[in-house]
Amino acid sequence: MSRTCCCYDNAPMESFFHTLEVELVHQRRWATRDEARRDLFAYIAGSYNRQRVHSALGYIAPERVEQNAS
Repeated sequence: MSRTCCCYDNAPMESFFHTLEVELVHQRRWATRDEARRDLFAYIAGSYNRQRVHSALGYIAPERVEQNAS
């Protein structure tokens, strides 16, 4: 985080948390914290990091970039 009133450093995290809330958090309720942690980890490691398209990669999923590189 940067100094007060510098919003640009927070923009990537705000975008991530918005996506997380829309695609996962607002879609269900969890009975326990462990269940929530498990689902959050599965979403981030399994879907967000591997399958979502990223603008830095030319709007291609990271798995596809790795397949094309090999």
